[in-house]
Amino acid sequence: MAGRIAVSRFIKECLTKNLKSTTTAAAAARHYCSAAPKPNVPHSSRKGRLLTGATIGMLIGAGAYASTVDEATFSGWLFNATKVVNPFFALLDPEVAHRLAVSAAARGWVPREKRTDQQILELEVWGRRFSNPIGLSAGFDKNAEAVEGLLGLGFGFVEVGSVTPIPQEGNPKPRIFRLRDQGALINRCGFNSEGIVAVAKRLGAQHGKRKLDETSSTSTSSSDEVKHGGKAGPGILGVNIGKNKTSEDAAADYVQGVHTLSQYADYLVINISSPNTPGLRQLQGRKQLKDLVKKVQAARDEMQWGEEGPPPLLVKIAPDLSKQDLEDIAVVALALRLDGLIISNTTISRPEVVQSNPVSKETGGLSGKPLFDLSTNILKDMYILTKGRIPLIGCGGVSSGEDAYKKIRAGASLVQLYTAFAYGGPALIPQIKAELAECLERDGFKSVYEAVGVDCR
Repeated sequence: MAGRIAVSRFIKECLTKNLKSTTTAAAAARHYCSAAPKPNVPHSSRKGRLLTGATIGMLIGAGAYASTVDEATFSGWLFNATKVVNPFFALLDPEVAHRLAVSAAARGWVPREKRTDQQILELEVWGRRFSNPIGLSAGFDKNAEAVEGLLGLGFGFVEVGSVTPIPQEGNPKPRIFRLRDQGALINRCGFNSEGIVAVAKRLGAQHGKRKLDETSSTSTSSSDEVKHGGKAGPGILGVNIGKNKTSEDAAADYVQGVHTLSQYADYLVINISSPNTPGLRQLQGRKQLKDLVKKVQAARDEMQWGEEGPPPLLVKIAPDLSKQDLEDIAVVALALRLDGLIISNTTISRPEVVQSNPVSKETGGLSGKPLFDLSTNILKDMYILTKGRIPLIGCGGVSSGEDAYKKIRAGASLVQLYTAFAYGGPALIPQIKAELAECLERDGFKSVYEAVGVDCR
């Protein structure tokens, strides 16, 4: 109801302003025409008027539609409407398009999901309740500018970052390249970040707002109501931590990130697998990883925590690892009781399907559809090596509900996407969730839990 009232009010304001401006313009025109010949109106002005008229017409149509349906139906209409707008982003420079998308989400200029997720998609991981297992990976909202808007799109969880201790610009532009025919991207951003202070300030404000909303809604909500979500809103918030490019002490960077940001996170991620920061992937070695995880765990555990305890700690690994590398990581993860792994980051390899594209010669990490098989095979290997004891997040090449389902069958409890979202926009999220539910029901599963790792048994 609130959404329909807002739309109606907005349309009324637009029409009122339009009528006032039209009356003023008409009076001025009559005075002008009595003393001067009729001006030659430029073609571009006529285009502008047509565009304005079309926009007002769409607003009137949206308002009329909103007044006749419930919020859930109107929400679905808005998600479908983004399919009309999304192709225009493809005409822009990739980084400009990305910047606009983040700004739109930060300002609430994106649809808000009002439809309840299907019960078959609900699950609990690390004691956190997820309304669905589909999340947005780190790299989209690097500086936690749009957490509320992105969670409102219907993601089960959103991961911000990577966040570095000190602000840094990242690598020179251009640094993001589209391989549209292959549904892929290459990026060499290099942890461009506003730094932990700026991100902590934003997350602190969001956390305070969340607590205030919870307090005000306590008296009206049922004690038996099951609530999904975490510290930032209706979904779960992950914070991905990176190191500065020039830092000589990687562990100190990650510890600083934990001390500053962990209080706002439902889970934390140590990113040691970006291919765009020199020397970073060397931290995936057995000894280096063991030393790093011990220090970060100690930093987290020495902080004061309430009843919920400290946030789970995950490590994000690369897909370009040997069998021995994977075995070493699994040994460390089990020995130190790591809370989870994200599999995987972007790849420095170039699968055959992209080699004919000239853009594939750009340096950087490849993401999107060509990464799916490689990352899913690594996911399956890690599920077997860890004996299914550690929750895994499957990431890499997911663009449909069937893809998400394959990740889950390969061992993922949760699934992330990024590149497909960049191409498909908000309408992709409800589509993937619906397709995933259909896959689970088709094969006789009653929950996501039942399907996790079935291809590895």
